[in-house]
Amino acid sequence: MGYDVLKAKRITLTESAGDIAEELYRNGFCVDGLPVVPPTEERVMRMIEYNKLDPQQVIAKEFEPSKGVATVEKIAINAVMAGCLPEYLPVLIAAVEAMTAKGFDLFGVQATTHPCGMVTIVNGPIRKKIGINCSSGAMGPGWRANATIGRAVRLMMLNLGGATPGEVDKSTQGSPCKYTFCFGENEEESPWEPYHVELGYEPTDSTVTVVGLEGPHDINGQDSKVSKDFLRILASSVTSPGSSNFRFVKGADLVICLGPEHAAILGRDGVTKDEAREYLFEHARVTLDRITEEHLAHRRKTPAQYGEFGDQPIPVVMEKENFKLFVVGGPGLHSCWMPNWGGPKHRMSTAKIRLPE
Repeated sequence: MGYDVLKAKRITLTESAGDIAEELYRNGFCVDGLPVVPPTEERVMRMIEYNKLDPQQVIAKEFEPSKGVATVEKIAINAVMAGCLPEYLPVLIAAVEAMTAKGFDLFGVQATTHPCGMVTIVNGPIRKKIGINCSSGAMGPGWRANATIGRAVRLMMLNLGGATPGEVDKSTQGSPCKYTFCFGENEEESPWEPYHVELGYEPTDSTVTVVGLEGPHDINGQDSKVSKDFLRILASSVTSPGSSNFRFVKGADLVICLGPEHAAILGRDGVTKDEAREYLFEHARVTLDRITEEHLAHRRKTPAQYGEFGDQPIPVVMEKENFKLFVVGGPGLHSCWMPNWGGPKHRMSTAKIRLPE
């Protein structure tokens, strides 16, 4: 294919590397505030041709909130700017499909005052193929695939979705999660089936799951060496009356990432994933004395939204299935939980990754 198949607007830059970085910034390319890889015709075409795709294939007709059209070319441009390798493109295409799927509130994630970032979770064999880190430091720096895929997702949210911070993105304080947030599930060290298999995909399938979440809140379980103790710590850790999961509980998912050592404790004691969810639903509840009178009055006026609770402690989610359990990370007795920003549409969305034949 020649470069004439690319339809994006061109700009002409000077040859100096320093000047290129500044020119791109002045032309609005560095929308996340960091320098970008210049998306030259050669780089963009290399990524598209590697994956044997039509540059003008439409992946999503409306990318909220500005309703930009997400073509393969536009996704590839953002991927190049983020520093992605060509083999990462199928992951990003699936992420766009998941973010724009019917029922997923992309508009809300983009425009809310809540500090949520778009979390991208990868399952299946592609994790090892492209080097997605699922072990120690999986949510931190140091791994190109994690860092650049997460950043490319954010760049698309800015460039295709128009979520300019302070204008469309109304997050009160923002969050480092809005720069990049991508990791894989540590399927090899999990006592349970991985998340995508739980959804009905084959173990040989690879998937991307997206959801708007806060950053990780640590759960230090160094003194919890048996399952009943760890589950008690886990349940009490997620019962924050100030979290949006609790304040706007209408069916939103709450994500818990278990460290492999904590997961091994549950597996050793024969605790299934569903049993863990059942325990959390019954015990991860907020007592009424921790809630303001104003909020209690609001809940009592809207039982259709919050359910009936009488004088009993209130669950942090509507159903046990709203607890989404993953195994992530490496050695150490640490796990984490990540609150959603609330609401029935604020659930996880998953799409299958299609690899080039």
